[in-house]
Amino acid sequence: MRGKGCGKRRAFGYLLPILMISVLTGCVGQFNISREQEESSAVDEGDLVVVGVSQVGSESVWRTANTVSIQEAFTSEKGYFLLFSNARQKQDNQIKAIRRFISRQVDYIVFSPITESGWDIVLQEAKDAEIPVILMDRQVDVEDDSLYTAWVGSDFHREGNNAGIWLEEYLVEQNRQDEQIHIVVLQGTEGATAAIGRTEGFQEIADTHENWIILEQVDAEYTTAKGREVMESLLIKYEDIDVVVSQNDDMTFGALDAMNRRGISTGTEGDVILISFDAVKAALKLVEQGVINVDIECNPRQGELVEQIIQALERGEEVDKTFYMEEQVFTPENVGEYLDDRDY
Repeated sequence: MRGKGCGKRRAFGYLLPILMISVLTGCVGQFNISREQEESSAVDEGDLVVVGVSQVGSESVWRTANTVSIQEAFTSEKGYFLLFSNARQKQDNQIKAIRRFISRQVDYIVFSPITESGWDIVLQEAKDAEIPVILMDRQVDVEDDSLYTAWVGSDFHREGNNAGIWLEEYLVEQNRQDEQIHIVVLQGTEGATAAIGRTEGFQEIADTHENWIILEQVDAEYTTAKGREVMESLLIKYEDIDVVVSQNDDMTFGALDAMNRRGISTGTEGDVILISFDAVKAALKLVEQGVINVDIECNPRQGELVEQIIQALERGEEVDKTFYMEEQVFTPENVGEYLDDRDY
């Protein structure tokens, strides 16, 4: 899609949200804007590019890092006027925020959709208003993909594949490739792109192994508390669990707590093989210690790439529809090389 230039919008004065600051001061919630805050004062932002961002919430360490990358990318020093809204895990909040951005005539809308469905109407409204929409992290399921300009994120299907491939190789190393392997999966929020892709990708590998038995796949909402609750339930329900696949590190922390309480060890020397996703620093330390067997990276530093897309659109250039982040797989053998550089 070709950038159209946004001079007509910049002729308007915009309301300055309280959150328009250049340093993140703590939790993600401090960057949430309420309607009252949006209406608190007015300024003429001049030649700044106005970007409205709707974030899923602040449910995890990964999400906080993702928000930091956006805040660092869109500063006034770089020529941007940032409006940020925390949806707090509710799609209705996100749709309302996007409609406020439209009514404010922002130059660009960036958002990470809570679920894939239910966006056709509001995205059509953005298209009618000639506001480019860039999706971040998660995708949308719409009949007309011209409703958004580009998507930036991870190849979640490949991440799921990588987890399955790692397990294949590990079981061979342990001479367990012919054993019956009982697996439980802690999935992310139902309908979320990451949960769908990681589930399908892992299942694709599992389907090639008749001896891999997936006992149950349960939505644990990407949170530590829900991960603990779900894992406790699974431990009561199933006596023999060989592998836990947890689709993000926060759920993994909760699952570890539940297993520790029952005296169940995990990792390279443990009772249960533990596969995690995201690769935040706290989890990578557990990989180094051998508590988590493997962590599949999901790179949250998407703000810089989103900003590059907007710069291309500002220059009137065509941009690709899909942009994948660079990622890798961390095991005890390689994780030590990266821990010092991990800042989230």
